[in-house]
Amino acid sequence: MTNQSKRRILVTSALPYANGPIHLGHLMEYIQTDIWVRFQKSQDHECYYVCADDAHGTAIMIRAEREGITPEALIQKVQASHEQDFADFLIKFDHYHSTHSEENKRWAEKIFLSNQQQGFMFSESVSRLYDPSAKMFLADRYVTGSCPSCKAPNQYGDNCEVCGSTYSAERLIEPKSTLSGATPELRNSEQLFFDLPKAETFLKKWLDSGSLQPEVANKLREWFESGLKPWDISREAPYFGFTIPGYLDKYFYVWLDAPIGYIASFEALTKKNPTLKIEDFWQLTDDAASNNTELFHFIGKDIVSFHGLFWPALLQGAGLRLPTALCVHGFVTVNGEKMSKSRGTFIEARSYLNHLKNPEYLRYYFATKLSSRVEDLDLQFDDFVNRINSDLVGKYVNIASRCAKFIETYFDNTLANTLIHADIYQDCIDRGNSIQEAYNQREFGRAMREIMAIADITNRLIDDAKPWAEIKTGDKKAVHSICSLGIQLFRLLSIYLAPVLPATTQQVSTWLNCDLNWHNTKPLLNHKIQNFSPLMQRIDPEKIKAMTEQSTIKEIPAEKNKVKDSKVNNASKAHNEISTTNEITIEDLQKIDIRLGKIISAERVEGADKLLKLSVDIGDSHKQVFAGIAEAYSPEQLVGRMVPIVVNLKPRKMRFGTSEAMILAAGPGGDQLWLLHPDLESLHIPKAGMAVK
Repeated sequence: MTNQSKRRILVTSALPYANGPIHLGHLMEYIQTDIWVRFQKSQDHECYYVCADDAHGTAIMIRAEREGITPEALIQKVQASHEQDFADFLIKFDHYHSTHSEENKRWAEKIFLSNQQQGFMFSESVSRLYDPSAKMFLADRYVTGSCPSCKAPNQYGDNCEVCGSTYSAERLIEPKSTLSGATPELRNSEQLFFDLPKAETFLKKWLDSGSLQPEVANKLREWFESGLKPWDISREAPYFGFTIPGYLDKYFYVWLDAPIGYIASFEALTKKNPTLKIEDFWQLTDDAASNNTELFHFIGKDIVSFHGLFWPALLQGAGLRLPTALCVHGFVTVNGEKMSKSRGTFIEARSYLNHLKNPEYLRYYFATKLSSRVEDLDLQFDDFVNRINSDLVGKYVNIASRCAKFIETYFDNTLANTLIHADIYQDCIDRGNSIQEAYNQREFGRAMREIMAIADITNRLIDDAKPWAEIKTGDKKAVHSICSLGIQLFRLLSIYLAPVLPATTQQVSTWLNCDLNWHNTKPLLNHKIQNFSPLMQRIDPEKIKAMTEQSTIKEIPAEKNKVKDSKVNNASKAHNEISTTNEITIEDLQKIDIRLGKIISAERVEGADKLLKLSVDIGDSHKQVFAGIAEAYSPEQLVGRMVPIVVNLKPRKMRFGTSEAMILAAGPGGDQLWLLHPDLESLHIPKAGMAVK
């Protein structure tokens, strides 16, 4: 196979936000990156893969306050879960960091000051929306109202999801703060801006450099049609992040310091590996090519503008090298649609592992679908099961299992000392050149097809030789020859599949008593191997069904006079749980005033991803309730529903407003939470305000 000159490569993936778990949509990018990095390392290139948690912003601050912990404690907890999920999906970083680090703070300040000295930073007094109840200026995503263009209601403060218009939050019709529900006020505030129009000539040259996929470059060129606008890079206190040098009450906007996390994570790696120097990969633009280093960012198409315009402009203004390439991918859809909790297709990494166990199923399936183009990847569960069972189990692993039993039983686990069909073996080695090229170009789907073509060739050779029949006639030499060839070709397949199936191919390496090396493909003649152990099991479709059912939001009809769950949840977490495991007296129970209420409005609480704000009619009045059921129900599912509600609970003030009551739900929590509701088949028609006995 072709040997390339040694390369020095630094690779990053987009930083996951430290505000929630990793799901299958996230995993595609990290699996894609990990496969590419493992391939580069298998070619003996010097390749490093770094990443970090994106740990700043208002959303993290608000969630931490809601959970009663510090933002620092929250991001540490979330990062630990992220790193565990990545490790369990065999994603191997050389270093994983956090943007809330000393390295990131120092680099953010350095890049800001360098751009300031180059005249790219300026301040300007602007009118911004202020929440008088929450006592803070509002980011665009914390304001909703009607679109100023098409008048569609419930749109965020930056763009309309109905007509696609972009606008400033100040132009919204009847804006409301999603934090408190208050009507925001316009107040003047001095903000800092990056002068993006000043970088226009540089950016046009950058878009023509070949560092971006053609479709990405064309999309970014649309920004120039309406004229580049200055980029607001500051946020007001309170904010969780880094203060801007010279401005005690101003913080770096999260999208300024997030990509700087790539530099910070690599610097942290240099502290673990003293042979590395930060300037090797982040030195001045004019000198970057001289030391033969390369920098690749793997990102999704939703954050192209930040990486394709703002990030290179910041780097150029600070005198730092530019990325060699942006490797942009599309989204993950499931069964042809967006990931959806209501359909059971919004699946977290941990849920997948709990049901299917083997992360390599998903790694291989994604690989079969991935290319270098910006295309959405559709995870079709029927196709997923068939592809794994057919390709990995029926073709690849089947070669080893059908040959190993003969080598172990009749030939003392020793391969033949000669190789039959040497021409076919050499042809399969030669095919490795095309597979190498496909991996390097991120055409993983093509690589998998070419690999499975070799598996088909191998299985046909075994089928034609019929070792199970030959062994009965006593022609052991023929059996030894064909089964040894099968294992030799299986070893080649394992070399080619190692970037995708690192755990399985490590087992193969142990079984065969040899390294799986792209540059050593000579046959193992007269070679002793170990006893064979099964490498992979077929996927049981019932496990897919169980996984999707567990991930599906669905109503469970309440049985009359019976609650099946052991705990009655206050879903908003604002009040204490009442648990049947802690005994109470009948007198305690009689203190609780539970009535039927009708939900007359429901809306999401921005910055509180588990909360919904409800208005509930209890007959003689309305109660405002903040309920933590946003993972299980959408607002549209709730309006008009009858629910039991505790009306005499002491109100609790929250950042978002006051929760005046508690609705009743049962379940373990998260998206496995179900509102209790009256028996609608009863002849007695329930009405709002009726007492629940």
